[in-house]
Amino acid sequence: MKDLHLDIHYVTRLEGHGNIVVNVKDGKLEEYRWEVPEAPRFFEAMVRGRRYDEAPHITSRICGICSIGHTLAAVQGIEAAIGVRPSEQTLLLRKLALHGETLQSHILHVGYLVVPDLLGVNSVIPLASTHTEAVLLIVRLHRLANEMSDLVCGRTTHPINIGINGWTRLPTVKELQGLRQRLVDAIPDLKTLVSVVQTLQLPAFERETEYLALKHPDEYAFYEGDIASTDGDVTPVSQYKSKVKEFIIPYSTSKRARGNRHSLAVGALARFNNNYAQLSPLAQQVAAALGLKAVCCNPFMNNVAQVVESAHAVEDSIHLIDKLLSRGIKEEDRRVEVQAGSGVGGVEVPRGTLYHEYTVDDQGIITGCNLIIPTGQNHQNIEDDMAAYLPQLLDRPDEEIALKLQMLVRSYDPCISCSTH
Repeated sequence: MKDLHLDIHYVTRLEGHGNIVVNVKDGKLEEYRWEVPEAPRFFEAMVRGRRYDEAPHITSRICGICSIGHTLAAVQGIEAAIGVRPSEQTLLLRKLALHGETLQSHILHVGYLVVPDLLGVNSVIPLASTHTEAVLLIVRLHRLANEMSDLVCGRTTHPINIGINGWTRLPTVKELQGLRQRLVDAIPDLKTLVSVVQTLQLPAFERETEYLALKHPDEYAFYEGDIASTDGDVTPVSQYKSKVKEFIIPYSTSKRARGNRHSLAVGALARFNNNYAQLSPLAQQVAAALGLKAVCCNPFMNNVAQVVESAHAVEDSIHLIDKLLSRGIKEEDRRVEVQAGSGVGGVEVPRGTLYHEYTVDDQGIITGCNLIIPTGQNHQNIEDDMAAYLPQLLDRPDEEIALKLQMLVRSYDPCISCSTH
């Protein structure tokens, strides 16, 4: 019977610091922990007492990867609190901005952080000589996503163009036309990426859980919708606390969350499982080519879902640009009349559903704030997956067990510093 002790400080190739602790005695799993030791940063307290229009710029600093999503969730929450409904042009541009971030993050994660595991190397660096064309492909797609975010949002990270009730700088027609052509030109690269991913072997592990994601009747939801569960229930974003129930544990500085079950999952696979029928045609072709079908309960397939969503982000961005160009880009009145109130914003960032709630007084000062981060929602699911996956690995060498558990954590693409906001 196997004895095993793992104390991995820290799991590499993910954002932030997380530890895996495992103890197996005589083949029996006695201890398993997914630990988060990072210091919390108290952003909710940081925004209290600040003006309503400062919240998006402050909270975007929670994360350097999901800063566009944090900005948009903050804008949504503030607008709901003060009674503002933005224009169609603003909404189209916000959805375009989210697609830029989605492509940026997914390509980075799959190309630079996951593929090395599947090819048996410790980083992407050796692949530059052994898989040169694949690495160049990833670089091209990632650069496109970075420059798309820069064009639409004013910066690659921590956007400055996104504001309450509009944009501080609108992209020009010529800029959007140029971006559209670059997106069209990227489709062959995406198809080549699919052919590369088809050659990779992901671990065969499944554990049924509850998958949560925004759902909208008219589109594959990223910017707005209700909270849908693969268990069948639907909850308005304004009532998110009744669905996403946070709790704390002694060995983690990040809160965790659960819904109907002991744990829940959010992210690309959760969105796919709830919304796959609304994917763009190209994304549906990619899902079929990669063998991804809903409802999928293999957490490693989250990385495949990220490739599918990358295709959707490119194709739907072309569609959004066409709508913007057909209606014309025009300057709009961004002035608002502030009123006291509370509001909730909910958007899908690369790692899952992000919630921002604000209370604002009649002077426009923020008096209350609550944020729930996607990775925080995933922490308990990661640990529950570890408990189910470990018994399947105990006949393997210790080094392989350690690698497989780290791959499991990486499959969630966790943003740990973000979760300890």
